[in-house]
Amino acid sequence: MRYFKLLLIVLFFFTIQLFAQEKHSITFDDFIKIKRINSLKISPDGKWIAFVITEMNKEKNNSNTDIWITSTDGGELKRITTSENADFNPEWSPDSNELAFISTRSGSPQIWKININGGEAKQITNIHTGVSGIVWSPDGKYFLFSSSVYPDCKNDKEKLKSKVKAKIFNELLYRHWNSWRDGKYNHLFIISSSGKDYKDLTPGKHDVPPISLGGSIDYSFSPDGKEICFTMNEEKIVATSTNNDLFIITVDNKKTIKITNNPANDNSPKYSPDGKYIAYRAQMVPGFESDRYRLMLYNRKNRKIKNLTENFDRWVGDFTWAPDSKKIYFTADDMGFSPVYSVSIEGNDVKKIIDKTYNTNLNITPDGQFLIFARQSLNHPVDIYKSNINGSNVIKLTDINKNLLDEIEMNKGEEFWYSGAGGTKIHGFLLKPPFFDLSKKYPMVFLIHGGPQGSWSDQFHYRWNAQMFASPGFVVVMTNPRGSTGYGQKFINEISGDWGGKCYIDLMNGVDYVLENFPFIDREKIAAAGASFGGYMINWIEGHTNRFKCLISHDGIFNLTSFYFATEELWFPEWEFKGTPWTNKQIYEKFSPHNYVQNFKTPMLIIHGEQDFRVTVGEGIQLFTALQRMGVPSKLIYFPDEGHFVTKPLNAELWYKNIHLWLKKYLK
Repeated sequence: MRYFKLLLIVLFFFTIQLFAQEKHSITFDDFIKIKRINSLKISPDGKWIAFVITEMNKEKNNSNTDIWITSTDGGELKRITTSENADFNPEWSPDSNELAFISTRSGSPQIWKININGGEAKQITNIHTGVSGIVWSPDGKYFLFSSSVYPDCKNDKEKLKSKVKAKIFNELLYRHWNSWRDGKYNHLFIISSSGKDYKDLTPGKHDVPPISLGGSIDYSFSPDGKEICFTMNEEKIVATSTNNDLFIITVDNKKTIKITNNPANDNSPKYSPDGKYIAYRAQMVPGFESDRYRLMLYNRKNRKIKNLTENFDRWVGDFTWAPDSKKIYFTADDMGFSPVYSVSIEGNDVKKIIDKTYNTNLNITPDGQFLIFARQSLNHPVDIYKSNINGSNVIKLTDINKNLLDEIEMNKGEEFWYSGAGGTKIHGFLLKPPFFDLSKKYPMVFLIHGGPQGSWSDQFHYRWNAQMFASPGFVVVMTNPRGSTGYGQKFINEISGDWGGKCYIDLMNGVDYVLENFPFIDREKIAAAGASFGGYMINWIEGHTNRFKCLISHDGIFNLTSFYFATEELWFPEWEFKGTPWTNKQIYEKFSPHNYVQNFKTPMLIIHGEQDFRVTVGEGIQLFTALQRMGVPSKLIYFPDEGHFVTKPLNAELWYKNIHLWLKKYLK
């Protein structure tokens, strides 16, 4: 018997070792198969969670989204839509038996409805300009939706059919992110839930929702279904304005009232369940898109506004009302994580409910007993979780990628802190490569985030995925220098007007710290990569240090002056560089990477998209020209069909392939 037990123990450990050996480093084919969860919505009866799963298809070079449901108690998943076209934006009927959603199955995005207990989906709208952002009224009578229309054209359909493709502009903002405006504006429409008699609630040359700086949803119904609150920017030139405001309008379209006069950004209105209040997010500094988001409370009776989170030095993110209308629960970036907080309607009594995890899509069950939310980490994509209302007893409701993830070796992110410029403490994450061996030395890839008002978090990023950078055998280091969110507003403010200053020192001190404190990093084999502001910083590094073996710049600014004159959201450079190139030429010249071309020596891979209207393709072309003229080994990858982000599966595969090849060439 003793020998038999010994044999079982040996077999057990042999089996464990065998399974461990069967795991492999993440590949692009693994990465592209990961199912992506978003858009959580709890049914009014509290029994179901509707959500969207996006699946990427490499063979077809596209993606598809479908709507699923699962019980709030967990259990099996139920797929509600199965179209080969996109189905998204689920909205529950008041009786919890139906889901409305947007689908492209008829050729353009329209509202459809389906019974969750079975049956075929039915098309509700046939709007030739398409539909986005649907909201179902609490009484079930109406849908709100947004559509992009020509406000001065009586027949949008005829204009859309025109064979003349010339674009004529006489004002800013004429294009945005990756699309041309073409004289269109987003308008808010209301239509009966049967699909009849739709009305434009916001005619004229203004956007609802606003073209930028809005929330996740910028209009909502009052609990009685008689009133709508929406977000709009009234300024004539929105390219230089962050002044979104809140307005209320009656469902019968008889009366519109502006309820905020804050000269900065107000957005994300949500009525309290008892109908007494409207909660919303607000910034206080005009022209500054990265001012702190406060949680505000508008009293519908006396029209007074209260700041609930002035003493809370973090940005308010997702938020949702408690069913008794006495508290609001919200998420906020905090030192590389996205915890859950609560605050009462009395204000300034913020309490952390769930800590040290990355949570989004926050919901509360109608009985007020449970939180439902999405969670992710550096080594695990999004799943749905549930906790008690006080944040205790967190349980996982879905494990959507379990079979795939069980085959992949991925390490957790490890936190560290160090001293940046002036002794300020800087936070970072380190990710070891799969099958890490402490006795070996590994090359390092130093990633720099965009924004600059952004951050690296304990998050499974679907574009700049840390596991994909680590998989060839690299240590990945990600730090949050000056300007990063989640460390207080003063920390954020210290990047503006100083792009190549304290932030650069913070980053270089981070490199010094990890080389000195993690002996498994090969200090002779380090590279750096970044996109957007991260790309700018790579370009800045090119002219200021030769410590890296190679660099990767994606959609990065090369010439601050040419960037200003070609970008679309002008409030951004005018705030960040304290004016325009003609009113503050000195700062544009001081921090522009193009003025340091004479120092360029480090091999660089440059990536840029033609449809990027934020940092236009000319920035990448200028950078490549400069590197070539300086005789620096360099490669330009140009995507004619991508914008600021690479989204198509085959393009993403090419992106990762060339990044890995570039890193291997210079680090191995």
